[in-house]
Amino acid sequence: MFIALTVDSHRRFGELTNAELLTPDVVAGKRVWHRKNCINCHTLLGEGAYYGPDLTRIAALRADVYLREFLRDPLRFYSEERDRRIMPNPNLSDEEIDHLIAFLDWISKIDNQGWPPRPILVTGASIPGTAVGAAYAPAASDDPVALGSTLFQDPATACFSCHSTAPGVSMVGPTMAGLAARAAEIVQRPDYTGSATTPEGYIREAILEPSAYIVPGPNYGARGVSLMPADYDERLTDDQVEALVAYLMTLR
Repeated sequence: MFIALTVDSHRRFGELTNAELLTPDVVAGKRVWHRKNCINCHTLLGEGAYYGPDLTRIAALRADVYLREFLRDPLRFYSEERDRRIMPNPNLSDEEIDHLIAFLDWISKIDNQGWPPRPILVTGASIPGTAVGAAYAPAASDDPVALGSTLFQDPATACFSCHSTAPGVSMVGPTMAGLAARAAEIVQRPDYTGSATTPEGYIREAILEPSAYIVPGPNYGARGVSLMPADYDERLTDDQVEALVAYLMTLR
């Protein structure tokens, strides 16, 4: 049985790791990863240190524009005083950033069979008053608010990795506390650049078209593009989007 499983594993390595996507940029990014000793703090596929978050899925959870801005200046997003730990600036060139993102994107597409089972996720759990995502469990209810709450905390969508629900605690994105009331105000502003006319419409738009209106703030956009992933229209079903809207509308 051991021999059979070994043969089967070797037979499927190419399929599981998307070997056909191994480009020169990916290989160069792997060299950047090791040359900068990223593995001294982070893990990939369960290998590495556990001081920083596991980055196996980071390219699937964070937008390309965010990763570029973060790698240029980590201190723009995190501080030792607030987050209790800090990432040093790796001093990467634009070419090295391109290569490293290509490598992380390839890693994120590997079928890792759910490994590691309990990764240290990129979250705001270290920030006092922000424990969302720490006790994720699938919803057992058909109630859209309960389903939306589950989606918000689901490591696959990882809304909690950029947004807190604690008042006044903004991370990569603005806090979701008081969102329903804030959304009603935003759609009435003269500087609002989106097309929504209701709070529900604004929240839906923010999920599916994050660059339609970028909330004013130092970390929410770069050169007119939102730092939020722009592919939730592909990753979420219509029902899931509506469930998220229902949940976020309860945050008044």
